[in-house]
Amino acid sequence: MSIIKIKDKSFKTFIPETEILQHVKAVADKINRDLKGENPLLLAVLNGSFVFAADLMRSITIPCEISFVKLASYQGTTSTGEIKEVIGLNEDISGRTVVIVEDIVDTGATMKRMLDTLGTRNPKALHICTLLLKPEKLTVDLDIKYVAIEIPNDFIVGYGLDYDQQGRNLRDIYTLV
Repeated sequence: MSIIKIKDKSFKTFIPETEILQHVKAVADKINRDLKGENPLLLAVLNGSFVFAADLMRSITIPCEISFVKLASYQGTTSTGEIKEVIGLNEDISGRTVVIVEDIVDTGATMKRMLDTLGTRNPKALHICTLLLKPEKLTVDLDIKYVAIEIPNDFIVGYGLDYDQQGRNLRDIYTLV
């Protein structure tokens, strides 16, 4: 186990890259089975999901497309509780199957806002796909169809997730010491 320092905090290895990629492949396999015959739109939530979205898409073998949306609710290590849509969706999703690709779902507030917003655009179906889920932190009732890894309510960094914009480039996922 390695210890790294980002700004004023220390983090230790929590989930190594090899394990992450096994879980990503398992989720992609499920999407391939469930959405066979469709052309789903993967809607990746920036910034955190970009690494997961790239690895996920490379493991999906059915026809699919990708687009990006940016919502922000974090500052430092805590959620501000205020969700700001920074970059919106330009694609027409009417009649489309949309898979929202998120790095982490904790309270579920951001995902609930996404579902409410996208639901007004008449999609055929909306599915949630998250790399990480904190089930004990969830405060909103969500049907999360694709979960790669369930984790405890710890602050984590790496594999796209950040601490004050640092650490996204780490291959493994680290937890606060």
